[in-house]
Amino acid sequence: MGVKRVFTGLWWLLGKFWAFLDGSRRFVLNLLMLAILVALVSGLVSRGPAPLKDKTTLVLDFHGGLVEQFSGSARDQAMAQLRGHAQKQTRLRDVLATLDAAAKDPKISAVLLDLDEFGGAGMAGLHEVSAALARFKTSGKKIVVYGDSFDQRGYFLAAQASEIYLNPLGMVVIEGFGRYRNYYKDALDRLGVSANVLRVGTYKSFAEPYFANAPSKASLEAESYLYGELWSRYTDAVETARKLPKGSIVAGIEKLPEALAAVGGDAAKLALDSKLIDGIKTRDEVRELLMAQGAKDDKGKSFRRVSLAEYQAHIKPVMPHGPAVGVVVAEGDIVDGSATPGKVGGDSTAKLIRQAREDENIKAVVLRVNSPGGSAFASEVIRRELELTQKAGKPVVVSMGDVAASGGYWISMSSDEVIAEAGTITGSIGVFGMLPTGDKLLEKLSIHTGGYTTTWLAGGYDPRRPLDPRMASAVQSGINHIYAEFTGKAAKARKKSVADIDAVAQGRVWTGAQALERGLVDRLGSFDDAIKSAAAKAKLGADARVSYVEGEMGRLERLLSSLDEVMAPSIAAAIRAELGLTLPKALQEAQAELAFVSEISNSGKPFGAVVHCLCRAP
Repeated sequence: MGVKRVFTGLWWLLGKFWAFLDGSRRFVLNLLMLAILVALVSGLVSRGPAPLKDKTTLVLDFHGGLVEQFSGSARDQAMAQLRGHAQKQTRLRDVLATLDAAAKDPKISAVLLDLDEFGGAGMAGLHEVSAALARFKTSGKKIVVYGDSFDQRGYFLAAQASEIYLNPLGMVVIEGFGRYRNYYKDALDRLGVSANVLRVGTYKSFAEPYFANAPSKASLEAESYLYGELWSRYTDAVETARKLPKGSIVAGIEKLPEALAAVGGDAAKLALDSKLIDGIKTRDEVRELLMAQGAKDDKGKSFRRVSLAEYQAHIKPVMPHGPAVGVVVAEGDIVDGSATPGKVGGDSTAKLIRQAREDENIKAVVLRVNSPGGSAFASEVIRRELELTQKAGKPVVVSMGDVAASGGYWISMSSDEVIAEAGTITGSIGVFGMLPTGDKLLEKLSIHTGGYTTTWLAGGYDPRRPLDPRMASAVQSGINHIYAEFTGKAAKARKKSVADIDAVAQGRVWTGAQALERGLVDRLGSFDDAIKSAAAKAKLGADARVSYVEGEMGRLERLLSSLDEVMAPSIAAAIRAELGLTLPKALQEAQAELAFVSEISNSGKPFGAVVHCLCRAP
């Protein structure tokens, strides 16, 4: 009886303790929700930003890389930001819209270009921003840029400024295009792993690092031609913007050791002497300069300013109704199924195109492509949806961004017009497959495999066993078929013979300008040119509304996506946590490339053909 009483008492205490824990949990969650609701209500009550004052400087502060769309879903972005893991990105369309609006805004007197956290972009994106900066200057307003240092991509934008200032301990690094790659054949042989690469295309070099120890002659030839064109355009643009003699940048690189020694190793002075910058100043000196040229802020300790993110709230929103040009963004690797922004899902991107086709307000579609390719099947799913859009009577215009190669070119083929930037990386019409096997590795570990199959095909591809020659032959036939489909569709789209397309295909990569010369694109131009072309084809006005077609968000995602705009900084700061250890860049690259072999071997699709370009925006 006493034992029962003790047990009952313990059970009662446990119940009380559990009730206390449950109540505490509810209290904390309710408190957090209350804080979020207060922040949301405060944001709604404020009804927009405070009006700008005269002589305000727009601080065009780039954070991270320049992208077409933010990576991840709205929920992923918001939750990552709350945890302090938010990936730093700057959206291209926000920069362009901000500069064009600021040029007409009487309250904005100048732009300060802040590139210290700029993560870079491809030449197409850089050209878009450079052109927008040039448009801003035509309004008669000044662009000032300050940098602790300038890398090659950042300096391309800085060259458009009215005044360039560099920190006394800074430098301008212009080094040229091209890169070295890791080659893994000997390492894989030592491990006992065979890549078993099957491909079509003399220049299809994506998988070359896995079966060779050095680049092939064909690969070096193609890269030399590609990078040479990009480098020539880069130097011409910078020399024109800075009014430098033609060839001065290349000459400066050739004489760098002697020139740097002559100024005692002072890289900032060398940049000034070379007329790459207009002055050497510290941060506080630039701040004093902007205060003198513009106006002091309310505290009188700095200049009157508004950031890129803050200025977005001052841009008048476009009415969400009426005829429009619909824009679908295809950025990242092309993968089967659905994917969040940052990758191109075959099904999810096709769904967005179908959504645009079925929307009565959308009269034309622009596909903005920034992709090195990926799955051939997913690429065809997207292309087919564009073809159906054309058949439905809606014009389709493709705008190529930094990269639109291999699968990125495949999804561009069903369109009324293809517009590329001169610096776009495109082409790479070729196909490969990879069937990695580790039978020799298992031998080294004294591990053996065996079993029974009713046909050779059941065990034709097992990564633990040598690749069956019949499987290799079957996969090669499939790859040949995909290449024939690729070149055949390209020939039909470009109104050329298959032989003509094959002559410029074979996996070779071209710049947008080189692709135009070979008839792979229709003309050179910007994203805005693509919008205007689509509007004209749909018989819309010159100022047609632009509607970005994006995946619909659920209630939770809509709530989370709004937190960054209205949540009080003190609340956000209280729940953020800084984490993260990163590998050195070279090891990250090797890790990613070797992971690609594992991904293919575990995909369960040995017949899967890959239309991917081992290329990235330089």
